Amino acid sequence: MRGSLSFGLILAVSLGTTAQAAEKEKDQLPAVTKCETSFGSVALTDGDTQAWNEMGLGSPRELLAAVVAESGCFTMHSVASGQPANFLMTAVAGSKEEVDKTVEQAKGAAIQGLARSGALSRMGGGAFGALGALGGLGGKKKTVNAGLRVLSPATGMSVASGSAESVKTNFTFGGAGGWGWASSAAGGLGQYTGSKNGIQLATAFIKAYNMVVSQGAALSAVPKYAAPTAPAAPSLVTAAIDTQLYAGPTKGATVRALRAGTTLTPTGKREGLFVEVKDNFGTTGWASVEDMK
Repeated sequence: MRGSLSFGLILAVSLGTTAQAAEKEKDQLPAVTKCETSFGSVALTDGDTQAWNEMGLGSPRELLAAVVAESGCFTMHSVASGQPANFLMTAVAGSKEEVDKTVEQAKGAAIQGLARSGALSRMGGGAFGALGALGGLGGKKKTVNAGLRVLSPATGMSVASGSAESVKTNFTFGGAGGWGWASSAAGGLGQYTGSKNGIQLATAFIKAYNMVVSQGAALSAVPKYAAPTAPAAPSLVTAAIDTQLYAGPTKGATVRALRAGTTLTPTGKREGLFVEVKDNFGTTGWASVEDMK
């Protein structure tokens, strides 16, 4: 009898511990995947499917900007830089069908782009594994689906995408305390860390983001924007003596008189001993190189 009681007690304790572990695992918030180096700058935008409005939440761009900063996988694009972003990341949220439609379109375009760039062979089976995992999400009740599509402005191609679902009952109010990087509840970020709906959708977006950065080979293969080389400042010439600015590359019809010391800008054209120049007023003509210094 004592043995049976002992066994029953051990079993009860074991089952209780397992249940607690399962509950803890169920309520655990996803961590943001981190990268040692950035894939490039990214600009954030909202897609057409915006379930966050129905959930009483604002745009997820501030949330995603915080996730980007935490991960180090991208740098936020600065409009003040005057340069385009390397990537454009579009966020959508809604039903499984709505999000899957957006992600499937991105997946097909991404695979075609990878094949053309040669990145697909470098990724091997992992490419289809990562991209293939975007579909087939469950149809549980009280769920929300979030998706991210990453496009290259340089090529116009979708290069990566990710989607995930989050079950509302998995989280308790205030559960966002597990996100140390989201400790500040100011602005739009506070909507996603201070309510059940916010935590639920934030969880889905973080999972989708992690799926995006798992496709590192595709992201690395995207051509980066290169700032155009600034044209060299044109060299100036100066009239060495009083002379003339001619209409053509001969001492024929004159455009105007040039006094010694007049500064002129060559256009790059030259014929024989004459070069085409422009004065400070924008007047163009030909001057003898023998009269210039």
